[in-house]
Order: sequence, then C-alpha cells, then structure tokens
Amino acid sequence: MKYGLFFGDSITYGEYDGVFGGWVDILKRYALQKYNEGSNELIVFNLGIGGETTEGLVKRISNEMEARNSSEGNIVFIGYGANDLAIKEGVQAIKPERFKENILTAVQKAKQYAEDIYLISILPVAERIDGIKVASGKLRSTADILKYNLVLKEIADENALHYLDFYSGFVDDKEVLLSRDGVHPNEKGYGIMVEMAIQIIEKYL
Repeated sequence: MKYGLFFGDSITYGEYDGVFGGWVDILKRYALQKYNEGSNELIVFNLGIGGETTEGLVKRISNEMEARNSSEGNIVFIGYGANDLAIKEGVQAIKPERFKENILTAVQKAKQYAEDIYLISILPVAERIDGIKVASGKLRSTADILKYNLVLKEIADENALHYLDFYSGFVDDKEVLLSRDGVHPNEKGYGIMVEMAIQIIEKYL
C-alpha cells in the first residue's frame, strides 16, 4: 500500500465544507472505495492545519513523514501560500524569498521519503476582498497570489516536481466557487479540486 500525505493550511484541512469535509477527505473516501472495488491501496492522510505558513511546514514535515512512511512508497502534496502572503498591519507574514526557501527546504526533506511530490497552487480570492483588509485584519491580493504561484511553478519546473494548478481551475468561476469569506472554497469549489486531484491519484490506484 502507498501513502498519500497532504500538507497544507485550512484549505487542505477542508474548512467551511460542512457537507463533505473538504477535497482531501473526499479523496480519502474515493481511494477507499476504489480499493474495495479491487484497486491498489492508497491511504490518504489529511495533514492540513488552519492558519499554518511554510514556517510550520518546515518544522514538522520530517516528523510527520517519518511517522507515516510506507515501505511501498509515499506521495506528498504541499499546499501553502495563502497565509504566507497575507499582509497584516502592513507586514507580509512570509516574504516571497523566504517562502521559496521554505518550500525548497520542505521539498528536500520530503524527497527522503517520497517518490512523487506535488506543489499545489494558491487559489484566487473573491473580487470583493482583493487587496482589501478583511475582519481578521488580513489583506490578500491577486498580484501577490500570482507572484507566489510563480515561485511554486518555478520550483516545480526546476526540481522535476509536479504542479497542481487549482488557480486556473478556479479563476474564471471564482465568485461561485469561494465561500462567503472570499478565501476558502465552498462545497462546489472543493468539488472542482476533487475532480482535478482524482486524475492524479488514479495513477496510484
């Protein structure tokens, strides 16, 4: 059996999806269903933590992977950036250069255990909160999202990793795919993520 380890923030964890529990939990059920129908076994671990930045990822990725290391192979998904790029009181949580360093460090650590690594793009935000300070005091902008996604795409290209481009899957319909807060997907949005991700995990089933 292989393990699929999904690292990320609240969007990996599945916040605001009161119906299905988010895209990773839907994938977990899908993989189990396929196994029951005779496919190879892929055990999915949702390792998302709400509010986490890449600083948290770097601190915990080795321990998390060592504790869940399948001898038959591990697939790792890394989905960060929405909290890194958030600006609060004029200060960006994790600047692009530091973000790049952290992702590269996490990738090096993951490579000790993983056969395949997928970097996940940051989702767009709704028009009404683009560049606007919200109730939490955080500000996110499309310009920063594109900049950080470029960092992820370049790391993927330069290190022979996979890039899972949820941004492109969302951007045209973002107003109907994002929840009321304009940042997290709603059930429909998580459904789009599942459709895109299933095509990937099919390879391991």
